[in-house]
Amino acid sequence: MDWHQLISNKRLGQEDRHVERHDDRSEFKRDSDRLLFSAPFRRLQNKTQVFPLPGSVFVHNRLTHSLEVSSVGMSLGNDIARLLTKKHPELRDTLFEEIGSIVAAACLAHDMGNPPFGHSGERAIQTFFTEGPGARLRDAVSENFWSDITHFEGNANAFRLLAHRFKGRREGGFVLTYSTLASIVKYPHTSTMAGKKGKFGFFHTEEGLFRKIASDLGLRLIEENPSGVRFARHPLVYVVEAADDICYEIMDIEDAHKLKILSFEETSDLLLGFFPLEVREKMGRRIIEEGITDRNEQVVYMRASVIGLLEHECAEAFANNEEAILLGEFGGSLIDHVSPAVHEAYKRCEKVSRSRIYNSKPVLDVELSGYKIIETLMEKMTDAVVNPDRYYSQQLINRVSSQYDIVSSDFETRLMAVIDYIRHLAADNIGG
Repeated sequence: MDWHQLISNKRLGQEDRHVERHDDRSEFKRDSDRLLFSAPFRRLQNKTQVFPLPGSVFVHNRLTHSLEVSSVGMSLGNDIARLLTKKHPELRDTLFEEIGSIVAAACLAHDMGNPPFGHSGERAIQTFFTEGPGARLRDAVSENFWSDITHFEGNANAFRLLAHRFKGRREGGFVLTYSTLASIVKYPHTSTMAGKKGKFGFFHTEEGLFRKIASDLGLRLIEENPSGVRFARHPLVYVVEAADDICYEIMDIEDAHKLKILSFEETSDLLLGFFPLEVREKMGRRIIEEGITDRNEQVVYMRASVIGLLEHECAEAFANNEEAILLGEFGGSLIDHVSPAVHEAYKRCEKVSRSRIYNSKPVLDVELSGYKIIETLMEKMTDAVVNPDRYYSQQLINRVSSQYDIVSSDFETRLMAVIDYIRHLAADNIGG
């Protein structure tokens, strides 16, 4: 794969106007603007990140998380551009120098396809078809469609949301640039190629769109057979992923301290564990010198220091592994390739998060209630499209936005419209 081809400001749905564009804003900045001002992005404010919403203590929701990921992604992209233009002077004064803006835009979009209640909502949709009432529909749909809905993925749904032409929308959906769209597809293959993990990047209905983008950008085709297709990741996917990894892990630690799930001593031990002893001592003196006596503010200072360190380490990891990334042979995430001491500290945070945060009672309560709510919505709405002539079915169908083709003559289209509708709901709309 080649940087000159990988970075493209061509817009999906407006390819014929590509050579005519003259705008003072970067095309990638326009991507960010379109996302920031969109209704699906605003809905993220009422979708849980980890902890219940609302509460007396402000913690992160999907909106604040996405904004923070975008900020870190911008820094990461800019630092990588700086490192690689030193290594490859021919990349100077090209679109490559705008990769910070591309990553920032992709980070804004990375969670937009998630249903309410996050992974619990995803699992509720999946198991409705594999274990619940939806299992009876197995013979009513195609193999590819069944694979898509039984592996339902927020990642694939984000690409659909941004690229699909819903009713009343223009060709190309959000009409984003090819590079921004490719940078959000963490698993660039169809559900039929997902394997045991079940992760995939685009539904079969959008496979043609992704193929078009991948071909134009020169993404490496890894595998293709009658059941599906698999491409190598666009290199900037690793940068978006790293920004997300940094923010959710470290910010969840801070939120857990605010909610008194972790004590100050436990929190500071985790955050200071990223640094050698002499740096910890220097940080301690700085906190005293600046008069930071509030413990929440001390955690903020330590958290900011950790994010800065991880951002620097991930930028270095990308630059050091550029060749493998461009060959499509890079294994793992950028976090897996930071220095051993920093990686060990990150894994320690992960371990504590799994045992103390993600399995805490408030979080489990959200997951359990969210699962039941999504399951009930799926059951009622699916029954409505199976039996559309019933009175109650008509009442439910009339609640669905006209952009979702829930009255289509094609059953798969109607069923996908149900999923599209439930995905767009914010948690406050449905009692979450």
